[in-house]
Amino acid sequence: MRMTPAVILVGVLSLLAAIALTMVYWPYAQQDRTPSEIFRARTAEEEAGRLIYIQNGCVYCHSQSIRAFDWDMGSERIAQSGDYIADEPIQLGSQRTGPDLSQAGGEHPDDWHIAHFINPRYTRPSSLMPPFEWLGTERIDTLTRYVQSLGLKAADRRMERQKHWKAESIKAYEAGVEANARWLAEQVPEGWRSIPNPYPTSAAALQRGHRIYQYYCIGCHGPIGDGMGPAQPWIYPPPLNFTTLTGREISGGIIYYQLMNGITGTAMPYFKRDLESQKIWEVGDYIAHYFINQSDANHEPRGIDAAWEP
Repeated sequence: MRMTPAVILVGVLSLLAAIALTMVYWPYAQQDRTPSEIFRARTAEEEAGRLIYIQNGCVYCHSQSIRAFDWDMGSERIAQSGDYIADEPIQLGSQRTGPDLSQAGGEHPDDWHIAHFINPRYTRPSSLMPPFEWLGTERIDTLTRYVQSLGLKAADRRMERQKHWKAESIKAYEAGVEANARWLAEQVPEGWRSIPNPYPTSAAALQRGHRIYQYYCIGCHGPIGDGMGPAQPWIYPPPLNFTTLTGREISGGIIYYQLMNGITGTAMPYFKRDLESQKIWEVGDYIAHYFINQSDANHEPRGIDAAWEP
């Protein structure tokens, strides 16, 4: 056979057709279109938010698929084909410059998302995400509805939890400083309330805590811990003013638990997937030392010191 232009053209087209059949059409034909246990149809407002998501290229930085080897991310559920049967096009994504959003619904209350879309540095001070304030209030609200639907029925359950605790947190905040401080402490299990911070206060530890505070906390709680960070105008109840806790019995364990687990219903997120244990203890000691003006770091009851401690 002579390698004429016609033969080359036919060969190339045949190869491309074989690749398309194997990699595109065959998997599509074999796809399971049975709804998963979390599937539900989206509302018209959620679909409108999805269109805003697509138009602004959010898929370039955020995936919507958790795979079996992604368990290190802390997800509770591997994505299934039945999750996406109503999505066209599917926003699976190919990279994660930002976090995966497949189960983002109900991870935060609405006001956290609104502050985040206006300027991501308000809620995540080290975020690379561009601000979307230019979308305007109405479209940001619509986009928030879509993000809060991610996870479908599982997201609906988380949203119900957020709404319940949002009402409780507002009630506590509006009852005054004393009632709010008492309510916050009461949400911490009894055993944690008597645990002191196990690490000693040192110049190095406070510097590490300061750095973590700037990376994660300053956007809401502000540089002096008074709750007047740039996110504050969009959040209700507003971020906690740590200085109002001065003179109260606030143990390192209380601070640790609330940093680790967050305060559902408020814009205070959990950090158990972002920070290792020591970092949570040290940013907690930084808050206690500088803003609450009391620290129980390395007080009794104590266990054996870690090998690296002075």
